[in-house]
Amino acid sequence: MAAVWYPARGVKRYPPARWTAPALARALLTSLGFPADVAVAPLTAGHEGAPVLRTGRRLPVVVFSHGAHDHRADTTIVVQELASHGYAVVTVDHTYDAFSQFPDGRLTVPLDEPALGARDFATDIRFVLDRVEDLAAGRNPDAEHRPLPAGLLGALDPQRIGMFGWSKGATATALVMSEDQRVRAGLSFDGPMEPTVITDLDRPFMLMTAAYPRATQPSVAEFWSHLRGWRLDVQAEGAVHSSYCDAQFLIPQLAQAVGMSDEELRDWIGTLDPVRAVRIQQAYPLAFFDLHLRRHRGHLLDGPCPAFPEVKFIP
Repeated sequence: MAAVWYPARGVKRYPPARWTAPALARALLTSLGFPADVAVAPLTAGHEGAPVLRTGRRLPVVVFSHGAHDHRADTTIVVQELASHGYAVVTVDHTYDAFSQFPDGRLTVPLDEPALGARDFATDIRFVLDRVEDLAAGRNPDAEHRPLPAGLLGALDPQRIGMFGWSKGATATALVMSEDQRVRAGLSFDGPMEPTVITDLDRPFMLMTAAYPRATQPSVAEFWSHLRGWRLDVQAEGAVHSSYCDAQFLIPQLAQAVGMSDEELRDWIGTLDPVRAVRIQQAYPLAFFDLHLRRHRGHLLDGPCPAFPEVKFIP
């Protein structure tokens, strides 16, 4: 399953999109050790099926690959920010390593067998890139040929594609870029960069590290050494592995509902303030893709910024 986010118009007639389906929310909560009905899936700023806002130019595309035993909604904060600035963002569930629901109601959850690796994720993404090209060419890639939102056919720009991923999905991002020239820029949310990723890359790549910094992770340091183009490594002070995902903002709300102690909460989200984490998730990925897919140069990626004192630039 995949979702396409985009700037929209005339949204009032279209239902708000949930963060994920109710059945998936219950399965996800249970897997994390929370009561299944402690919370409902929140609503997003999106509206299902709304027409595309067309401005005369095609939309640059960003593809997202999630982490192990995860789901495609896990970076909705980032996805919505990109879409609100004129990007089409395609988020992908890696079946058998994702909490996912198909149109016929089938619910799939992560399995240990078959065990999917980052290369399997990369294969999924390359298939999705083919479907992006279908959309760009005016072909409907929906498996059941259902009607698409008005204006979506022909709206995407296959010459301006970026990709980001969290954890295993970040490793998959590097793998896709090593195999597929269609992805022009890649962003890693704390990817372990498995040793298989050793190909030199001459296109822009950015690391947002936390639990997998180059200083302590040989595979990440090795990957960094193979980046021959524009590169950047930043780290938010107090961040943990999930700090660049929606969990940083959602888990504290669950913590209040279940009476989680401050120490238990820190184990989940570290010491990075959730509100500040949201601002970092909104600002840095947008600045990266604006620079490399749109050639819009700001100053956020030039060095430490007073507006984001938590974010350190790692030389």
